[in-house]
Amino acid sequence: MTFAGPFRAIEFTTAALLCRWIIPALLLLLFAASPVRAELRIDITQGKVDPLPVAVSEFTGNNAESAQIGRDIAAVIAANLERSGLFAPINSAAFIQRNVSLSALPRFGDWRLINAQALIHGAVSFEASGAVKVEFRLWDVFAEQQMVANAYTTVPANWRRVAHIISDAIYQRMTGESGYFDTRVVYIAESGPPDRRTKRLAIMDQDGANHRFLTDGKDLVLTPRFSPTLQEITYLAYYNDKPRVYIFNIETGQQEVLGDFPGMTFAPRFSPDGNRVIMSLARNGITDIYTMDLATRRVRRLTDSPSIDTSPTFAPDGGQITFNSDRGGSQQIYVMDANGDNVQRISFGKGRYATPVWSPRGDLIAFTKIVGGQFYIGVMRPDGTGERLLAQGYLVESPTWAPNGRVLIYFKQFPSDSSGRGGKTKLYSIDLTGYNEREIVTPVDASDPAWSPLIP
Repeated sequence: MTFAGPFRAIEFTTAALLCRWIIPALLLLLFAASPVRAELRIDITQGKVDPLPVAVSEFTGNNAESAQIGRDIAAVIAANLERSGLFAPINSAAFIQRNVSLSALPRFGDWRLINAQALIHGAVSFEASGAVKVEFRLWDVFAEQQMVANAYTTVPANWRRVAHIISDAIYQRMTGESGYFDTRVVYIAESGPPDRRTKRLAIMDQDGANHRFLTDGKDLVLTPRFSPTLQEITYLAYYNDKPRVYIFNIETGQQEVLGDFPGMTFAPRFSPDGNRVIMSLARNGITDIYTMDLATRRVRRLTDSPSIDTSPTFAPDGGQITFNSDRGGSQQIYVMDANGDNVQRISFGKGRYATPVWSPRGDLIAFTKIVGGQFYIGVMRPDGTGERLLAQGYLVESPTWAPNGRVLIYFKQFPSDSSGRGGKTKLYSIDLTGYNEREIVTPVDASDPAWSPLIP
Protein backbone atom coordinates (compact mmCIF):
# COMPACT_ATOMS: atom_id res chain seq x y z
CA MET A 1 0.00 0.00 0.00
CA THR A 2 1.44 3.34 -1.05
CA PHE A 3 0.47 6.87 -0.05
CA ALA A 4 1.08 9.94 -2.17
CA GLY A 5 3.21 12.62 -0.57
CA PRO A 6 5.93 12.14 2.05
CA PHE A 7 4.83 8.64 3.09
CA ARG A 8 6.01 5.12 2.52
CA ALA A 9 3.61 2.48 3.74
CA ILE A 10 3.99 -1.28 4.05
CA GLU A 11 1.26 -3.79 4.87
CA PHE A 12 2.28 -6.86 6.83
CA THR A 13 0.49 -10.20 6.64
CA THR A 14 0.07 -12.27 9.76
CA ALA A 15 2.28 -15.00 8.30
CA ALA A 16 5.10 -12.59 7.56
CA LEU A 17 4.96 -11.18 11.06
CA LEU A 18 4.99 -14.63 12.66
CA CYS A 19 8.06 -15.54 10.61
CA ARG A 20 9.84 -12.57 12.15
CA TRP A 21 8.90 -13.55 15.69
CA ILE A 22 10.61 -16.25 17.74
CA ILE A 23 7.62 -18.02 19.24
CA PRO A 24 7.84 -21.34 21.08
CA ALA A 25 6.20 -24.22 19.24
CA LEU A 26 3.80 -24.80 22.11
CA LEU A 27 2.56 -21.23 21.94
CA LEU A 28 2.03 -21.60 18.20
CA LEU A 29 -0.04 -24.73 18.79
CA LEU A 30 -2.13 -23.02 21.44
CA PHE A 31 -2.63 -20.00 19.18
CA ALA A 32 -3.76 -22.23 16.30
CA ALA A 33 -6.11 -24.09 18.62
CA SER A 34 -7.99 -20.96 19.68
CA PRO A 35 -11.75 -21.49 19.42
CA VAL A 36 -13.42 -20.37 16.20
CA ARG A 37 -15.21 -17.07 16.70
CA ALA A 38 -17.27 -14.80 14.49
CA GLU A 39 -15.29 -11.96 12.92
CA LEU A 40 -15.16 -8.86 15.09
CA ARG A 41 -17.01 -6.19 13.13
CA ILE A 42 -19.35 -3.28 13.84
CA ASP A 43 -22.55 -3.16 11.78
CA ILE A 44 -23.20 0.57 11.23
CA THR A 45 -26.31 0.04 9.10
CA GLN A 46 -28.60 -0.96 11.97
CA GLY A 47 -29.32 2.40 13.61
CA LYS A 48 -27.87 3.21 17.02
CA VAL A 49 -24.82 1.08 17.83
CA ASP A 50 -23.39 0.39 21.29
CA PRO A 51 -19.76 1.57 21.24
CA LEU A 52 -17.21 -1.26 21.07
CA PRO A 53 -14.71 -1.31 23.99
CA VAL A 54 -11.20 -0.99 22.55
CA ALA A 55 -7.76 -0.57 24.08
CA VAL A 56 -5.36 1.89 22.45
CA SER A 57 -1.98 1.30 24.02
CA GLU A 58 0.75 3.94 23.87
CA PHE A 59 3.06 3.35 20.91
CA THR A 60 6.56 2.54 22.15
CA GLY A 61 9.62 4.53 21.03
CA ASN A 62 13.37 3.96 20.68
CA ASN A 63 14.22 7.28 22.35
CA ALA A 64 12.50 10.05 24.30
CA GLU A 65 11.36 11.95 21.20
CA SER A 66 9.92 8.91 19.44
CA ALA A 67 8.23 7.80 22.67
CA GLN A 68 6.50 11.17 22.92
CA ILE A 69 5.36 10.92 19.30
CA GLY A 70 4.05 7.44 20.12
CA ARG A 71 2.01 8.76 23.03
CA ASP A 72 0.64 11.57 20.87
CA ILE A 73 -0.32 9.21 18.04
CA ALA A 74 -2.15 6.87 20.43
CA ALA A 75 -4.05 9.81 21.93
CA VAL A 76 -5.21 11.05 18.51
CA ILE A 77 -6.30 7.55 17.45
CA ALA A 78 -8.29 7.08 20.66
CA ALA A 79 -9.94 10.50 20.26
CA ASN A 80 -10.86 9.81 16.62
CA LEU A 81 -12.40 6.44 17.43
CA GLU A 82 -14.31 7.78 20.44
CA ARG A 83 -15.65 10.76 18.50
CA SER A 84 -17.07 8.44 15.82
CA GLY A 85 -19.48 7.11 18.45
CA LEU A 86 -18.70 3.52 17.41
CA PHE A 87 -15.83 2.85 19.80
CA ALA A 88 -15.28 3.29 23.54
CA PRO A 89 -11.55 3.54 24.28
CA ILE A 90 -10.76 2.06 27.69
CA ASN A 91 -8.99 4.28 30.22
CA SER A 92 -5.29 3.39 30.16
CA ALA A 93 -5.27 3.29 33.99
CA ALA A 94 -7.08 -0.06 33.70
CA PHE A 95 -4.41 -1.64 31.47
CA ILE A 96 -2.65 -4.68 32.95
CA GLN A 97 -0.10 -5.12 30.18
CA ARG A 98 1.81 -2.00 29.24
CA ASN A 99 4.40 -1.22 26.55
CA VAL A 100 3.07 -3.93 24.25
CA SER A 101 5.92 -5.11 22.03
CA LEU A 102 5.62 -5.65 18.29
CA SER A 103 8.00 -8.60 18.47
CA ALA A 104 5.70 -10.82 20.54
CA LEU A 105 2.04 -11.66 20.83
CA PRO A 106 0.03 -9.54 23.26
CA ARG A 107 -1.05 -11.15 26.52
CA PHE A 108 -4.64 -11.55 25.36
CA GLY A 109 -5.87 -12.75 28.75
CA ASP A 110 -4.85 -9.43 30.31
CA TRP A 111 -6.89 -7.54 27.74
CA ARG A 112 -9.91 -9.83 28.09
CA LEU A 113 -9.93 -9.13 31.83
CA ILE A 114 -10.65 -5.44 31.14
CA ASN A 115 -13.23 -6.33 28.44
CA ALA A 116 -11.22 -4.97 25.52
CA GLN A 117 -12.75 -6.37 22.33
CA ALA A 118 -9.93 -5.00 20.17
CA LEU A 119 -6.35 -3.92 20.88
CA ILE A 120 -4.38 -1.27 18.98
CA HIS A 121 -0.68 -0.87 19.69
CA GLY A 122 2.43 0.17 17.82
CA ALA A 123 5.97 1.51 17.81
CA VAL A 124 7.73 4.64 16.60
CA SER A 125 11.41 4.73 15.62
CA PHE A 126 13.76 7.17 13.94
CA GLU A 127 15.74 6.03 10.93
CA ALA A 128 19.28 7.13 10.03
CA SER A 129 17.86 9.52 7.43
CA GLY A 130 15.91 11.39 10.11
CA ALA A 131 12.59 9.97 8.92
CA VAL A 132 10.22 8.46 11.43
CA LYS A 133 8.76 4.96 11.06
CA VAL A 134 5.39 4.19 12.62
CA GLU A 135 4.12 0.62 12.89
CA PHE A 136 0.81 -0.53 14.33
CA ARG A 137 -1.24 -3.67 14.88
CA LEU A 138 -4.98 -4.19 15.37
CA TRP A 139 -5.97 -7.38 17.19
CA ASP A 140 -9.23 -9.18 17.82
CA VAL A 141 -8.65 -9.90 21.53
CA PHE A 142 -11.08 -12.79 22.01
CA ALA A 143 -10.20 -14.58 18.76
CA GLU A 144 -6.49 -13.75 19.33
CA GLN A 145 -6.18 -12.87 15.67
CA GLN A 146 -4.44 -9.98 13.96
CA MET A 147 -6.81 -7.86 11.88
CA VAL A 148 -4.53 -5.14 10.44
CA ALA A 149 -0.78 -4.48 10.48
CA ASN A 150 0.80 -1.53 8.67
CA ALA A 151 3.96 0.56 8.75
CA TYR A 152 4.44 4.15 7.56
CA THR A 153 7.60 6.15 6.98
CA THR A 154 7.42 9.93 6.82
CA VAL A 155 8.90 13.12 8.24
CA PRO A 156 8.40 13.60 12.00
CA ALA A 157 6.14 16.64 11.52
CA ASN A 158 3.54 14.39 9.85
CA TRP A 159 2.90 12.27 12.94
CA ARG A 160 -0.64 13.61 13.37
CA ARG A 161 -1.59 12.71 9.82
CA VAL A 162 -0.20 9.20 10.37
CA ALA A 163 -2.53 8.93 13.38
CA HIS A 164 -5.49 9.87 11.17
CA ILE A 165 -4.46 7.35 8.50
CA ILE A 166 -4.18 4.60 11.12
CA SER A 167 -7.61 5.61 12.50
CA ASP A 168 -9.06 5.25 9.00
CA ALA A 169 -7.50 1.79 8.60
CA ILE A 170 -9.01 0.66 11.91
CA TYR A 171 -12.42 2.16 11.09
CA GLN A 172 -12.49 0.47 7.68
CA ARG A 173 -11.43 -2.91 9.00
CA MET A 174 -13.97 -2.82 11.83
CA THR A 175 -16.96 -1.41 9.92
CA GLY A 176 -16.39 -2.34 6.28
CA GLU A 177 -16.78 1.34 5.37
CA SER A 178 -14.02 3.75 4.38
CA GLY A 179 -12.86 6.14 7.08
CA TYR A 180 -13.01 9.91 7.20
CA PHE A 181 -10.35 10.98 9.71
CA ASP A 182 -7.60 11.96 7.23
CA THR A 183 -9.61 14.95 6.02
CA ARG A 184 -9.91 18.69 6.52
CA VAL A 185 -12.77 21.13 7.02
CA VAL A 186 -12.85 24.63 5.60
CA TYR A 187 -15.31 27.12 7.07
CA ILE A 188 -16.12 30.80 7.60
CA ALA A 189 -14.52 32.15 10.78
CA GLU A 190 -16.64 34.97 12.22
CA SER A 191 -15.64 37.62 14.75
CA GLY A 192 -16.61 41.14 15.78
CA PRO A 193 -19.94 42.79 16.65
CA PRO A 194 -23.13 41.63 14.89
CA ASP A 195 -23.37 44.76 12.74
CA ARG A 196 -19.68 44.69 11.69
CA ARG A 197 -18.91 41.03 11.34
CA THR A 198 -15.45 40.04 10.07
CA LYS A 199 -15.59 36.83 8.04
CA ARG A 200 -12.42 34.97 7.13
CA LEU A 201 -11.77 31.72 5.37
CA ALA A 202 -10.27 29.15 7.76
CA ILE A 203 -9.18 25.52 7.53
CA MET A 204 -8.43 22.77 10.05
CA ASP A 205 -8.18 19.01 10.37
CA GLN A 206 -11.53 17.29 10.91
CA ASP A 207 -10.79 17.13 14.65
CA GLY A 208 -10.07 20.87 14.90
CA ALA A 209 -6.26 20.60 14.96
CA ASN A 210 -3.84 22.44 12.65
CA HIS A 211 -6.13 25.43 12.46
CA ARG A 212 -5.16 28.38 10.24
CA PHE A 213 -6.78 31.34 8.50
CA LEU A 214 -6.59 31.53 4.71
CA THR A 215 -7.82 35.10 4.21
CA ASP A 216 -7.17 38.28 6.17
CA GLY A 217 -10.76 39.48 6.67
CA LYS A 218 -10.50 42.58 4.46
CA ASP A 219 -13.19 41.22 2.13
CA LEU A 220 -16.38 39.48 3.21
CA VAL A 221 -16.11 35.78 2.29
CA LEU A 222 -18.92 33.19 2.13
CA THR A 223 -19.76 29.55 1.38
CA PRO A 224 -16.51 27.69 0.64
CA ARG A 225 -16.83 24.47 -1.39
CA PHE A 226 -14.28 21.66 -1.75
CA SER A 227 -13.25 20.06 -5.01
CA PRO A 228 -13.86 16.29 -4.94
CA THR A 229 -10.64 15.60 -6.86
CA LEU A 230 -8.09 18.20 -5.71
CA GLN A 231 -7.23 20.10 -2.56
CA GLU A 232 -8.93 23.17 -3.99
CA ILE A 233 -11.90 25.21 -2.87
CA THR A 234 -14.17 27.78 -4.41
CA TYR A 235 -15.51 30.61 -2.29
CA LEU A 236 -17.46 33.80 -2.73
CA ALA A 237 -15.95 37.15 -1.72
CA TYR A 238 -17.36 40.63 -1.97
CA TYR A 239 -14.65 42.64 -3.72
CA ASN A 240 -15.55 46.35 -3.85
CA ASP A 241 -19.04 45.26 -2.76
CA LYS A 242 -19.41 43.01 -5.80
CA PRO A 243 -19.57 39.19 -5.57
CA ARG A 244 -16.47 37.55 -6.99
CA VAL A 245 -15.70 33.82 -7.05
CA TYR A 246 -12.20 32.57 -6.30
CA ILE A 247 -10.49 29.20 -6.61
CA PHE A 248 -7.94 28.60 -3.85
CA ASN A 249 -5.34 25.81 -3.92
CA ILE A 250 -4.71 24.74 -0.34
CA GLU A 251 -1.40 23.01 -1.02
CA THR A 252 0.24 25.84 -2.95
CA GLY A 253 -1.65 28.84 -1.57
CA GLN A 254 -2.28 30.01 -5.13
CA GLN A 255 -5.54 31.81 -5.80
CA GLU A 256 -7.25 32.74 -9.03
CA VAL A 257 -10.38 34.66 -9.89
CA LEU A 258 -13.07 32.56 -11.50
CA GLY A 259 -15.11 35.63 -12.34
CA ASP A 260 -17.35 38.45 -11.16
CA PHE A 261 -20.94 37.28 -10.75
CA PRO A 262 -23.49 39.99 -9.96
CA GLY A 263 -26.55 38.43 -8.37
CA MET A 264 -24.69 35.47 -6.88
CA THR A 265 -25.29 34.70 -3.19
CA PHE A 266 -23.66 31.24 -2.87
CA ALA A 267 -20.31 30.02 -4.18
CA PRO A 268 -20.37 27.41 -6.96
CA ARG A 269 -19.94 23.70 -6.28
CA PHE A 270 -17.64 21.42 -8.24
CA SER A 271 -18.77 18.61 -10.50
CA PRO A 272 -17.65 15.11 -9.43
CA ASP A 273 -14.77 15.14 -11.94
CA GLY A 274 -13.66 18.61 -10.82
CA ASN A 275 -13.83 19.98 -14.37
CA ARG A 276 -16.96 22.11 -13.96
CA VAL A 277 -18.76 24.15 -11.35
CA ILE A 278 -22.48 24.57 -10.88
CA MET A 279 -24.09 27.73 -9.50
CA SER A 280 -27.20 29.87 -9.29
CA LEU A 281 -27.21 33.36 -10.80
CA ALA A 282 -29.82 36.11 -10.71
CA ARG A 283 -30.14 37.83 -14.07
CA ASN A 284 -32.89 40.28 -14.96
CA GLY A 285 -34.68 39.42 -11.72
CA ILE A 286 -34.74 35.67 -12.43
CA THR A 287 -32.52 33.17 -10.60
CA ASP A 288 -31.53 30.12 -12.63
CA ILE A 289 -28.92 27.37 -12.45
CA TYR A 290 -25.81 27.44 -14.62
CA THR A 291 -22.68 25.36 -15.14
CA MET A 292 -19.23 26.62 -16.09
CA ASP A 293 -16.45 24.63 -17.74
CA LEU A 294 -13.31 25.51 -15.78
CA ALA A 295 -11.01 25.03 -18.79
CA THR A 296 -12.95 27.17 -21.28
CA ARG A 297 -14.96 29.34 -18.84
CA ARG A 298 -18.00 28.57 -21.01
CA VAL A 299 -21.28 29.08 -19.12
CA ARG A 300 -24.43 27.07 -19.81
CA ARG A 301 -27.89 27.70 -18.34
CA LEU A 302 -29.74 24.59 -17.14
CA THR A 303 -33.04 25.99 -15.81
CA ASP A 304 -35.26 28.60 -17.43
CA SER A 305 -38.30 29.51 -15.36
CA PRO A 306 -39.68 32.55 -13.52
CA SER A 307 -39.05 30.79 -10.18
CA ILE A 308 -36.04 31.09 -7.89
CA ASP A 309 -33.76 28.07 -8.44
CA THR A 310 -30.80 27.88 -6.06
CA SER A 311 -28.32 25.63 -4.17
CA PRO A 312 -27.52 23.12 -6.93
CA THR A 313 -25.37 20.04 -6.22
CA PHE A 314 -24.30 17.20 -8.49
CA ALA A 315 -24.93 13.55 -7.70
CA PRO A 316 -21.62 11.69 -7.20
CA ASP A 317 -21.91 10.03 -10.62
CA GLY A 318 -22.55 13.40 -12.30
CA GLY A 319 -25.77 12.18 -13.89
CA GLN A 320 -28.24 14.22 -11.84
CA ILE A 321 -28.49 17.50 -9.94
CA THR A 322 -30.46 18.39 -6.83
CA PHE A 323 -31.51 21.97 -6.09
CA ASN A 324 -34.21 23.93 -4.31
CA SER A 325 -36.87 26.02 -6.00
CA ASP A 326 -40.09 27.86 -5.23
CA ARG A 327 -41.65 26.89 -8.58
CA GLY A 328 -44.33 24.93 -6.73
CA GLY A 329 -45.31 27.86 -4.51
CA SER A 330 -42.88 27.20 -1.62
CA GLN A 331 -39.21 26.36 -1.27
CA GLN A 332 -38.79 22.63 -1.97
CA ILE A 333 -36.15 20.17 -3.17
CA TYR A 334 -36.03 19.04 -6.79
CA VAL A 335 -33.93 16.62 -8.82
CA MET A 336 -33.17 16.87 -12.54
CA ASP A 337 -30.88 15.31 -15.12
CA ALA A 338 -27.45 16.88 -15.53
CA ASN A 339 -28.56 18.59 -18.76
CA GLY A 340 -31.56 20.25 -17.05
CA ASP A 341 -34.21 17.80 -18.28
CA ASN A 342 -36.70 15.73 -16.30
CA VAL A 343 -37.24 18.03 -13.31
CA GLN A 344 -38.94 16.21 -10.40
CA ARG A 345 -39.98 17.51 -6.99
CA ILE A 346 -38.93 15.12 -4.20
CA SER A 347 -39.81 16.93 -0.92
CA PHE A 348 -43.43 16.93 0.22
CA GLY A 349 -43.27 17.30 4.00
CA LYS A 350 -44.42 20.28 6.03
CA GLY A 351 -42.38 23.46 5.93
CA ARG A 352 -39.65 24.69 3.60
CA TYR A 353 -36.55 22.85 2.42
CA ALA A 354 -33.15 24.34 1.54
CA THR A 355 -29.44 23.61 0.87
CA PRO A 356 -29.76 20.07 -0.54
CA VAL A 357 -26.41 18.24 -0.78
CA TRP A 358 -25.98 14.83 -2.37
CA SER A 359 -24.14 12.19 -0.33
CA PRO A 360 -20.80 10.95 -1.75
CA ARG A 361 -22.35 7.47 -1.66
CA GLY A 362 -25.28 8.62 -3.80
CA ASP A 363 -27.87 7.07 -1.49
CA LEU A 364 -29.07 10.17 0.38
CA ILE A 365 -29.58 13.92 0.05
CA ALA A 366 -29.00 16.07 3.15
CA PHE A 367 -30.98 19.28 3.60
CA THR A 368 -32.02 22.08 5.92
CA LYS A 369 -35.72 22.17 6.83
CA ILE A 370 -37.67 25.04 8.38
CA VAL A 371 -41.01 24.33 10.07
CA GLY A 372 -42.78 26.83 12.32
CA GLY A 373 -39.62 28.83 12.90
CA GLN A 374 -37.63 25.74 13.94
CA PHE A 375 -34.65 24.57 11.86
CA TYR A 376 -33.68 20.95 11.23
CA ILE A 377 -30.92 19.00 9.49
CA GLY A 378 -32.32 15.95 7.72
CA VAL A 379 -31.74 13.38 5.00
CA MET A 380 -33.91 11.68 2.41
CA ARG A 381 -33.43 9.29 -0.47
CA PRO A 382 -33.04 10.81 -3.96
CA ASP A 383 -36.66 9.82 -4.76
CA GLY A 384 -37.91 11.71 -1.68
CA THR A 385 -38.70 8.67 0.45
CA GLY A 386 -37.28 7.86 3.87
CA GLU A 387 -37.07 11.42 5.23
CA ARG A 388 -35.35 11.53 8.64
CA LEU A 389 -34.55 14.57 10.79
CA LEU A 390 -31.20 14.25 12.58
CA ALA A 391 -30.69 17.57 14.39
CA GLN A 392 -32.67 20.66 15.29
CA GLY A 393 -32.08 24.05 16.84
CA TYR A 394 -32.75 27.76 16.85
CA LEU A 395 -30.85 27.79 13.56
CA VAL A 396 -29.05 24.79 12.07
CA GLU A 397 -27.91 25.02 8.46
CA SER A 398 -25.47 24.12 5.68
CA PRO A 399 -24.90 20.36 6.03
CA THR A 400 -21.74 18.96 4.43
CA TRP A 401 -20.87 15.27 4.06
CA ALA A 402 -17.85 13.30 5.21
CA PRO A 403 -16.28 11.52 2.22
CA ASN A 404 -17.68 8.16 3.38
CA GLY A 405 -21.26 9.49 3.46
CA ARG A 406 -21.84 8.44 7.10
CA VAL A 407 -21.32 11.71 8.99
CA LEU A 408 -22.43 15.33 8.50
CA ILE A 409 -21.02 18.63 9.70
CA TYR A 410 -23.24 21.72 9.93
CA PHE A 411 -23.32 24.97 11.83
CA LYS A 412 -25.62 25.91 14.65
CA GLN A 413 -26.49 29.45 15.74
CA PHE A 414 -27.70 30.09 19.27
CA PRO A 415 -30.21 32.83 20.17
CA SER A 416 -29.01 36.14 21.57
CA ASP A 417 -29.70 37.01 25.18
CA SER A 418 -32.11 39.74 26.30
CA SER A 419 -29.42 42.42 25.85
CA GLY A 420 -28.85 41.44 22.23
CA ARG A 421 -25.48 39.85 22.97
CA GLY A 422 -24.67 36.28 22.07
CA GLY A 423 -25.93 34.62 18.94
CA LYS A 424 -22.83 32.40 18.82
CA THR A 425 -22.35 30.13 15.81
CA LYS A 426 -20.56 26.80 16.20
CA LEU A 427 -19.82 23.71 14.12
CA TYR A 428 -21.28 20.31 14.98
CA SER A 429 -21.03 16.83 13.52
CA ILE A 430 -23.66 14.10 13.63
CA ASP A 431 -23.85 10.61 12.17
CA LEU A 432 -26.77 9.12 10.28
CA THR A 433 -28.26 7.62 13.43
CA GLY A 434 -28.89 11.14 14.77
CA TYR A 435 -27.53 10.11 18.20
CA ASN A 436 -23.89 11.18 18.05
CA GLU A 437 -23.88 14.98 17.89
CA ARG A 438 -20.47 16.50 18.70
CA GLU A 439 -19.22 20.09 18.79
CA ILE A 440 -16.13 20.80 16.71
CA VAL A 441 -14.27 23.41 18.70
CA THR A 442 -12.99 26.43 16.77
CA PRO A 443 -11.11 29.50 18.08
CA VAL A 444 -13.85 31.88 16.90
CA ASP A 445 -17.45 31.60 15.74
CA ALA A 446 -17.88 29.32 12.74
CA SER A 447 -20.37 28.87 9.88
CA ASP A 448 -20.69 27.46 6.35
CA PRO A 449 -18.48 24.34 6.72
CA ALA A 450 -17.25 22.24 3.79
CA TRP A 451 -15.70 18.80 4.28
CA SER A 452 -12.76 17.74 2.10
CA PRO A 453 -12.33 14.38 0.40
CA LEU A 454 -9.66 12.09 1.86
CA ILE A 455 -6.29 13.83 1.56
CA PRO A 456 -4.34 12.22 -1.31
